[in-house]
Formats: sequence, C-alpha cells, structure tokens
Amino acid sequence: MNITSLEPARCLPVPDAGFGALRTERGNLPLESVDVAADIAGLIAGVEVTQGFRNPFDVTLEATYVFPLPDRAAVTGFRMEADDRVVEGVLKERAQARADYDQALREGRRAAIAEEDRPDVFTIRVGNILPGERVSVRLTMSQPLPYEDGAATFRFPLVVAPRYIPGSPIDGPPAGDGAAPDTDAVPDASRISPPVLLPGFPDPVRLSLRATVDAAGLELRELASSLHVVEEEGHTVRLRPGERLDRDFILRMSFDASTSLQLDGRGTFALTVVPPPLQSTRTPRDLVLVLDRSGSMGGWKMVTARRAAARIVDTLTEQDRFAVLTFDSVVEEAFEGLVEASDRNRYRAVEHLARVDARGGTELLEPLRRAIALLSPRDERERVVVLVTDGQVGNEDQILEQVGGALSAMRVHTVGIDRAVNAGFLGRLAGIGAGRCELVESEDRLDAAMEQIHRRIGAPLVTDLSLKGLDLEPDTVTHLGSIFPGVPLRVYGRCREGSSLTVRGMAADGPWEEQVAGVTMDSPAIRAVWARAHLRELEDRYAMGEHDLEPRIVRTSLEYGVLCRFTAYVAIDTRQVAEGTPEHRVIQPVEPPSGWEPPQAPPMMGFTAHAAVMAAPRMGAQRMRLPEPGLGDLDQGLLAGGPAGSTEGFGVSPMPGQPPAPSAPGGPVRGPGWSRSPKSAPRPAQPLDVVRPQLVAELDRLKALPVADLLYLADLGSRLAALAAYLGGDEQLGALARELESAERPGADAQALHDRAVEVLTALVGGEPGPGRRGPFWKRT
Repeated sequence: MNITSLEPARCLPVPDAGFGALRTERGNLPLESVDVAADIAGLIAGVEVTQGFRNPFDVTLEATYVFPLPDRAAVTGFRMEADDRVVEGVLKERAQARADYDQALREGRRAAIAEEDRPDVFTIRVGNILPGERVSVRLTMSQPLPYEDGAATFRFPLVVAPRYIPGSPIDGPPAGDGAAPDTDAVPDASRISPPVLLPGFPDPVRLSLRATVDAAGLELRELASSLHVVEEEGHTVRLRPGERLDRDFILRMSFDASTSLQLDGRGTFALTVVPPPLQSTRTPRDLVLVLDRSGSMGGWKMVTARRAAARIVDTLTEQDRFAVLTFDSVVEEAFEGLVEASDRNRYRAVEHLARVDARGGTELLEPLRRAIALLSPRDERERVVVLVTDGQVGNEDQILEQVGGALSAMRVHTVGIDRAVNAGFLGRLAGIGAGRCELVESEDRLDAAMEQIHRRIGAPLVTDLSLKGLDLEPDTVTHLGSIFPGVPLRVYGRCREGSSLTVRGMAADGPWEEQVAGVTMDSPAIRAVWARAHLRELEDRYAMGEHDLEPRIVRTSLEYGVLCRFTAYVAIDTRQVAEGTPEHRVIQPVEPPSGWEPPQAPPMMGFTAHAAVMAAPRMGAQRMRLPEPGLGDLDQGLLAGGPAGSTEGFGVSPMPGQPPAPSAPGGPVRGPGWSRSPKSAPRPAQPLDVVRPQLVAELDRLKALPVADLLYLADLGSRLAALAAYLGGDEQLGALARELESAERPGADAQALHDRAVEVLTALVGGEPGPGRRGPFWKRT
C-alpha cells in the first residue's frame, strides 16, 4: 500500500495561518470536536467529555489523541458510537484491554481504548474508522472541587503542555506515538508528548463547553471565569464559539460551604469540616524556597514566579531560617545553607530572585534533594519546602521514588504557574508532604493566590487529626492532613456501619473535636471520588517503591469501576467493517499552550518535511530527535518529524520541553527550546556518536517501509541534512541527504534511493542495532 500526497489544487496553503497549514475539502486532522458538559452540585462535578473523530482519508484509519483530564477526576464510563451503533466500554486490566483492542483491529472490527498515562494525561485510540466516517467516544467522570475562602473552583484542562524529559534514550520500540524518545528516566515519554501545532494554525478542533451550577441549596453569589470569556444564562455558563484548546478552563463559584457528613448507603462517606474560629500559633520554621527558572517558565510565567517567590520570602520572621534555590539544569543558591530570616537576608534573597531569568531544562530532582539535605531534623522547628514551578516534567514517578519518602516527613507546598499547569504532579507532591497546592493561571490571579499561600505556609489551626464514631474499613480513609484557615478539610473513606462521627485533633490551646451527623443520599459520585482518591494514594506508594501494590491497585480499580494507571477501558464492535488492521495511523497534534513563547523554526527543514501530506504508515521505531545548531543551554525542544505517527503536513512545530540529541554519549540532553536567544554562537563540530541513536531509528523505520516511497525519502533527506549541519558538516551524511533530495524530481528511482539510504546508514551506525530491554510500557524500567 502507498499513500500519496493530494493534488496541489486540493491542498492550498491557508493565508497567514502558520507554516505548513493546509486546507483540503475534508481537512487533514482526525479530531473534529471536543464537547465538555459539566453538572456541578455543591463540591462535586459530574462531567461528560465527547470527542468526535472523522477519517479524512481514503483508507481505514487509527486515530490517537493524547489529552488531559482533571487529576482528581474518577473516570467511570466509556462509550463508542459509530454508524448508528453504540458500544459500551468495559474496564479491564491494561495489558488484557490492549490485547483485546489489537485483536479486534486485526479482525477488521472497530474498537476504541482509553488509557491513563499520568493522573492528568490520558490517551484514546480509535481504530478502523472507515473513509469519511465519523466516530465519537464519550468519557463519564466525577470530579471533586477544591474550596477555600468562600469559593469552589471547577478547573478543566484542555491541552497537554510539553514536558521536560530527562535521561538518556533507551533502545527498543517506543512505548507510544508521541514526539519525544523514551529515556531511562521516563520510559514512557513517547506516550505523553503529542506533537505541537505551529502557532497560528487554523482552528483544528471545534470546542464546546457548558457548566451548570447547583450550589446544593446554598446562595450562589458569583460565577467568574479567569481565562475565557463566557456567556451566562442563569446558573449555566458556556464558552463562546471559536475558542481553542490551548489553556485550562477555570470557573470559580462563590458560596458558603458547611460542615457535613454524606453517606452513600453503600459504605462510602464524604466528610467536609469548615475551619473552626480558632487562633493559630507560629512554630519557628526552616523553609527552603525552590524556584523553577527553566526555559518553559519564560514570559509572564517567570515574572509571576519571581513575584510569588518574593512574596513568600516576605512572610518570614526573624525566628525563621530559610534558603532560596533556583534551578534549571543546574542549582544555584542565594546564599550558603540556611540563614536567619533577618531584614538583610530577606533583602538579599529578593535581590537574587530579581536577577533570575528563564533558561535550561527542568531538572527538578536535584533541587529537591538539596532541599531535603538542608532540612535535616533539628530542634522542634517545622520543616517546609515551597516549590514554585509549572511542573512540566515527565519523570514524575522517578522523582516520587527517590525523594517522596523524605518529603513525607516535611510540609510541602507547591505553587503551579501556567495556563496548562501539570496540576496532577504538583498535587501529588503537596499531598505527600501534607501541604497545599495553589495554581496561578495569570498575573491577575497572583494577589488572591498569594493570600492563600501565606496562610498555608503559616501554622495550621488543628493538627494530629483522627476520626471516631464510624466503623472504618482499614486503610481506606484518604489523607487527613491538618485544618488551615479558610480551607475546609475534605476526607473520603469506607465504613461498615455508623451514622455520625467525631473529628478530633490538637489546636493551639489544647484538644479540639467536632461531632458531625451523617445524611444518607443516593450519589454514586461519592463512591467514585473516594475510589479515585484511594487509587491515587496507592499509585503514589507504588511509585515510591511499594511495587507489590500492583495487584491491589488493579483489583480496586476493577471492583469500583474507576480507571487507573494499570487498567483501561476498551470498546469493541461485534461487526467486521474492514479487511484487517487500519491502513493508516495518525496521532493528533495539540495546540501550543497559551502564554508560551512561540518556537523558532529549525534550520535546514525543507518545505516537504513540514507541508507535505503524510505519506507513510506508522513505524514501530523511535522518534527522531532533531538537534538544532547554535543553541545554548535552553529548555529542551523537539521536532515532531518522520512518518511515525504521521503528523507531517499538519503544521507541526518544534516541541518545547523535549530532548534532542545528547551533547555527549550518555550525557544530559540539551537542545532547542520554546524560547531562544536571538544571538547564538555556532555549534562546533560534533562526533557522529552524538546522533547515532537518531540514525539507528531512521534506519529501522526505513527498513520497515513496505515499499520504497519517494515522499518519505525526500523528507528523510531533509532530516539528515539537519543532522549533518548539526555535526558541523559530516560528509557522508550530507552526501546522502543531497542524493535523497532528488526524490522530489521527476523520474526519481524510489527503490534505488531506498537501497542507497539503507546502505549508507547501515555503514554509519556500524551494523545492525541490537535489541533493547524494555518492561511493560506503563511501568518503570
């Protein structure tokens, strides 16, 4: 089979729409629409997300879409609809679900699968979509809403922002279809790194979002959306048509919460305790402020982060001690070790923060290790870590495994600054450290957020909490934490019997307790939200080394019908519609996040590599990582090139936050970023070993082609030309690139060029690549 490009008359450039943007009669991206419908009742939201796919090609298609969901949402249902047929999804152990999905495709049946790769990153694949056919998939979920200072917040993410991928590339086929290579630190990086559209690409997806609010009998004083303009009709808000999937949707609802105990009648409870009118006392603190200065923090995010960090320093008193760490690929200290929070030292810290600019990669593990070392137990002082970052890293499990245990003995507060923040990971860090996670989506939001952060860094009202009165099932109650001013305590759990409970703890003036009577209500959402929170705690413990929890996690997920990292929903049609597996595969590119500075186009990239309609089926080989010459120590970047995943021709941009080639074999990854210096020194010549992994991947893909393809060979030539330039002008690689450029000329011999490319690349890489070792794609290696 050979998929050729469209005729020029059917493939016209869209004026002023971004390099590589095309217009065809049927479009060229499989995802047509995303519809979000939320029904909010009190502090829980029920949400349905419907994704509409259409096959714009003349062959059967498998479409892959990597997308975010709220990190605390419990996904409890999955449905596929096509050709007037409705197929309900079944939750299965993940490996079994994948096997069933693959078998269905081989048998020519339609199928869809939904998988969780991070608490807030999911992947849907829909296979055997017929030419011109539309298929929709629907996810059903329940989501708890955070509440503080008289307002609840409904946050719904709409784009997976690029994440920094540390580590060295590993051998073997990639775990997913994304743009970043898998590494020893992030073995599933290719599953969480969808390619990014060029800025200005015409609206590729039709977005609709509706939220209906019921304050559960309380007075709803105000509805406010901070990042979108909405239309209000009573207690329903809607997005205006034409909005893009490039930032979180955030809706704040002002009403008064109350202490309550809700029982679902099936053994699950939800407890809310409003903070009592108590006075707190300040214990002397040792505080380490950790500020992210990596390349992805450029623009308004860096300005806001500096302001937030300075405000945190201002909360300290002379009885406290503190340190300030700023990090990208290296860690810098404002001064050596912990110092007293005197006026002079606080001024020095603010001066240091004022000079911080965005640069480099997000190497988060080392600054957290440094903070832990500074906060070794001493006296009765409270130990506090405050992390200010966008959280855009891919090695979350590695970080939790190596520092999670130590952080659990401290108070950890996280401040997430972004319009598409990695809220799931920052919430996990704060949860481990019994702290709070504050999300700041704009400079306008900073003042209100900092008031809450100040209280969180301050002393809690009640500590050492415990529950009495209900016959609790062991190890089912979510983390109790402490009660802080303005922030109600939220606890979920399972119980055998009982209709009321007593909350006990220690306040500044002695023991404190409050008795709460229960109210039974028919709400499946309570059970789902508890199961999701319980699974999150078990998964975090798994990430920190308790790998024997895997069977328990799977059993809990299947028993309560809530999707998790080790399970997947799969929907399979019983009817055969195709001859076998899909003839073409596409991964949906995503929008560049709003507020991120646009990338610069990489050098040496011919028009074909960006603008040609995709020309080859997906291969199982690793993505090519394209180094860009002339860049310093900026945040990492990646071009989503090559036929694998087939995104060429979709206006795909260099990916921010991802690693191109290592600067030395096995060394740290460096490369182009989302922002760059206008004056970059030329890169010196590099040894061939620097790009050997890329050449191996290209050779594997070339050998996997079913037939020699001129369009693919021309694109390969443009990629090899860029690699040759990066190496300082490698003669063999440059000569091969020039030969392959002839693939676009009339009369080119596809098979001869294919064989020549295999011959030269085989010689350059030194023979056949050896097999790599890889564990299950959703687990650590």
